[in-house]
Amino acid sequence: MPDKRKNIVVRFGIVYFIISILFLLVIYKIVQIQFFEKDEWMKLAEKQKISDITVRPKRGNIFASDGRLLASSIPTYYVYMDLRVPALNKDDGKLFYENLDSLSLALSKFFGDKSKVQYRNTLLKAFREQNGNLQLYPKRISYAQLKDLRKLPLYRLGRNRSGLFTREFVRRVKPFGSLASRTIGDVYADEVKGGRSGIEGSFNEQLLGIPGVSTRQKVANKYLETVEVEPIDGLDVYTTLDIEIQDIAEKALRDTIGALGAKSGCIVVMEVQTGEVKAMVNLDYDEKSDSYYEGKNHALTDRMEPGSTFKVASLIAVLDEGKVKINDVFDIEGGILPIANRLMKDHNYHRGGYDKLHVNEIIQASSNVGTSKMVMKSFGDKPEKYIEKLYDLRLNDSLPLQMKGVAKPWIKHPKKDKNEWYKTSLAWISIGYETKIPPIYTLTLFNAIANEGKMVKPLFVKTIKRNEEVVQAFETEVLKESICKPTTLKEVQQTLKEVVDGKFATAKTAQSKIVIIAGKTGTAQISQGGLGYRAGQTRHNVSFCGYFPADNPKYSAIVVLTAPEGAPSGGRMAGSIFKKVAERTMLLKSSWSPDRIANDSVIKHPYVPEVKSGNSFALKKVIEELAIPVDNPEFRGWVKQTHNEGKLLSLDTYKIQKGLVPDVSGMGVKDAFYMLGTLGLDVRVKGRGKVVAQSLKPGTLLKEGSIIELELQ
Repeated sequence: MPDKRKNIVVRFGIVYFIISILFLLVIYKIVQIQFFEKDEWMKLAEKQKISDITVRPKRGNIFASDGRLLASSIPTYYVYMDLRVPALNKDDGKLFYENLDSLSLALSKFFGDKSKVQYRNTLLKAFREQNGNLQLYPKRISYAQLKDLRKLPLYRLGRNRSGLFTREFVRRVKPFGSLASRTIGDVYADEVKGGRSGIEGSFNEQLLGIPGVSTRQKVANKYLETVEVEPIDGLDVYTTLDIEIQDIAEKALRDTIGALGAKSGCIVVMEVQTGEVKAMVNLDYDEKSDSYYEGKNHALTDRMEPGSTFKVASLIAVLDEGKVKINDVFDIEGGILPIANRLMKDHNYHRGGYDKLHVNEIIQASSNVGTSKMVMKSFGDKPEKYIEKLYDLRLNDSLPLQMKGVAKPWIKHPKKDKNEWYKTSLAWISIGYETKIPPIYTLTLFNAIANEGKMVKPLFVKTIKRNEEVVQAFETEVLKESICKPTTLKEVQQTLKEVVDGKFATAKTAQSKIVIIAGKTGTAQISQGGLGYRAGQTRHNVSFCGYFPADNPKYSAIVVLTAPEGAPSGGRMAGSIFKKVAERTMLLKSSWSPDRIANDSVIKHPYVPEVKSGNSFALKKVIEELAIPVDNPEFRGWVKQTHNEGKLLSLDTYKIQKGLVPDVSGMGVKDAFYMLGTLGLDVRVKGRGKVVAQSLKPGTLLKEGSIIELELQ
């Protein structure tokens, strides 16, 4: 028994000794690593560590005035496969070969660009060559597609075992397509560079956000990324743009510009009291496609001779000076007036021209001779006084607009620019030549006339927010409390009404039974640069600038067309477009409602109208205004009409199923464009009216970036 006990003690002593030795060795190794080999191990750790990796913030969104989305960033991905990962090469590639056939078939079905055999050969070749950067598909895919891709055979095992990896790119999308596209602007292909034009460029600093910093380090054969500094996402920009008015303006221009054959055209609509820009359309003609697209921002960047719209500035200057009264009469001399070595001509001189006109009739008739005569009578001995009055109207200033790239106007001065001042300059400037005025400046002046003389700065962005919290707000900014004397203002306002409905009106085509319009036509021959006006083909800019309703102005607007075909006419061409915009805007925005509508004996009553499917925002207003009975008064969001029988309008809520192509039949193009655009589809449209057919079958699997064609009737 003692021997047995002794053996146990000896054995325990041996074990204890071995453990002690191992413990001492561990202590020694710790000391060795901590104090003697520290630098070497730290260097090795640093080699496995990648520091200062930029973490991109999410770019802010751009919204319309009512909160509807105009521009947002969507991540897209290029997908690759690293055939060098240890898991795929273990046991002579057992995992790879076990999944090769099933993966090849799945990729062929998923992308649809190659057969199973082609994918198999591609994967097999890449594995044998140990390709660490095999691109699986040449195009970018959406996040939703990436999630589905990760469910395929082999890839469902994760990156470390399958070798699947991605490179992320961010795509900027505009849910409303081309609507206000140039105003919203674009970003560079490399979004790190930020916004390139429009609001994207002008507010790039706010939209861009602040990048974060992360560190990537290899730990236990895996790379772990730690965010050291969190990125701060970009701010959201809320514009003053009104989707409905923007749609009205764009449709009015598109419906007419092609028939007129103009090279380009633009429209700006502004709210009179606030200066908020509610719509801005810019269209350029593309010869290859024989269509118009949102190209250059002509409203802000075109330095052009405004022509006869400028006569309103001359009228203000003359009446304020006091040497000429509104009822004074001038001899128009048949529409031809020699000035120095040139002839000033009226548009109707070849038909005998005008005889005598009052000052207000001179503006009605847009008489070049009459305008130049009244300006020369008032300022002939001191032309600098006339020019300085124009400067006082802010027509030569760089207005502090929120948008970048706005062109600066130019009006020459007889003393400061004496080398460019000629004996004919005063007369020709008075009718809108020898000047360079961007359309937005002309509109700002007319808006001041509508706003009882108070000139306000055009406003494009109302607020900047972070998570619905206002970070910065932009209020209406007054540039000039009064542009002229009160008596002058009243006479100018009355004259602008007469341009549309007066005896010598040049804008009779702008007359409307719906809304009273006031404004001025403009027609200016386009200079050929150093060759002047006589070289080559004679081309013109035609325009109409004004406001509505004239008796209580709510909106001001300008329409400009460049080089339309046929006899140029600011009233007939630009004025007719202005009229469409004014009428449709007032019908949409006014609170008018019929007091009494006589019943039609042919139509059954109560009458239940047919309505388009789509967003219920406008529909709700029409139903309330016309008191149309509806079976579901609390309807909201997306709706569609179920039937058109009985005494009640029957509406159902339209449900969008995630991941499936929606049915947009019965919708107007604006609603269909918005719904499909927000889902990441590329929308193409044929015809006009409402959607009667779509190329992608409703209920089928939705793949972001796919093209869907809509047929309208």
